[in-house]
Amino acid sequence: MWCIGTLTLEYRLRMYELLELYARPLDPREPVVCVDEKSLQLLARSRAPLLIAQGAPIKEDYEYVRRGTSNLFVAIEPKGGHREVSVTQHRGKADFVHFIAALLTGTYATARRVHLVLDNLNIHLRKCFVDILGQPAAGKLLGRVEFHYTPKHASWLNMAEIEIGILSRQCLDRRMPNRDCLQFEVDKWQCARNAARRTIQWKFTRQDADQKLGTHYVPLFTC
Repeated sequence: MWCIGTLTLEYRLRMYELLELYARPLDPREPVVCVDEKSLQLLARSRAPLLIAQGAPIKEDYEYVRRGTSNLFVAIEPKGGHREVSVTQHRGKADFVHFIAALLTGTYATARRVHLVLDNLNIHLRKCFVDILGQPAAGKLLGRVEFHYTPKHASWLNMAEIEIGILSRQCLDRRMPNRDCLQFEVDKWQCARNAARRTIQWKFTRQDADQKLGTHYVPLFTC
């Protein structure tokens, strides 16, 4: 269950902006791309598994060996049915900037405008691109990007959370001993979902928000 923060005017305005964005029809010239990240602990087996019978699940020891952590950047175009997942060692602003730069110069190189939906993590700011790339390069890269931020403590409004949940259930539900293994499994999962053009159907509208949450809105004169 999500814990929804105080529904201030800022919260409502950001929520309305995202709900309006999600309600727009698919436009390949202006893709809506939701981005988020997930950390994952790398775990190796402490003992070789046992094969009880042909075709039966293997038996694993409950003990494991920690092999550090890894990070996954996930970008999903909900109505376009396309996602990009990158496995990195760290989750710093340089890693984030390079991930977004690869999206903009690769998959979305010909888009007229790219709408990026992000939460409020400190590496998600336009300033980070300037810090890593310099002002001229950052300005050129982001010239056709429009940033949309979820309200604070409202990551449920970022559809990348949905895709990460699916990734976790379908691909990350087992031990990954190292980054190479994780990258292989993630690439295989990503290719299959992209080939099937799996989309996300967002049905929560502004009207739904006002009906379900309206009694909890902070009065404007107190904001």
